[in-house]
Amino acid sequence: MSTLQTTLDLRAVNAMERSAFTAALGDIFEHSPWVAEAAWVGRPFPSVAALHAAMMAAVRASGRSRQIEFLRGHPPLSGAAVRAGAMTSDSIAEQKSAGLESLSVGEEETLARMNRDYEARHGIPFIVCVRHYTRAGIFAELASRSARDPVQELDEAMRQIGFITGLRLAARFGA
Repeated sequence: MSTLQTTLDLRAVNAMERSAFTAALGDIFEHSPWVAEAAWVGRPFPSVAALHAAMMAAVRASGRSRQIEFLRGHPPLSGAAVRAGAMTSDSIAEQKSAGLESLSVGEEETLARMNRDYEARHGIPFIVCVRHYTRAGIFAELASRSARDPVQELDEAMRQIGFITGLRLAARFGA
């Protein structure tokens, strides 16, 4: 299910069996339906915010190695990948919202180099809630965060995942 599909109802989601719940919400966290599956046990959720908190708790409880594996499943920021449709529909819409599909050749090369340097230093792709930034702001944030300590940056990536998935979940419920 993508953000373009029908709006979910929290009461209906709370009543779903595990497999239906996972199918309905499994794509909120990029390529990680296990997050929804793990959160299912916390039903019923009194609010979408509580559902999101349970999903984030599932990621945080998964341990550092699984968190790193999870973060490595996220696509790099890339105008070329957006134009090629080479990521999830949510990621494409998010990256388009920041204008990344219309990067110049020079900007695309700079972004690719910065992404490679960031990943070489931190072991994960650069993750940012692009809806919170302008295109220039994304480049500045990438430059700034590249110099951070890898442990600090892992925590920041998880914080950004919270922003991204919170917005995705709110959209899914029409909030």
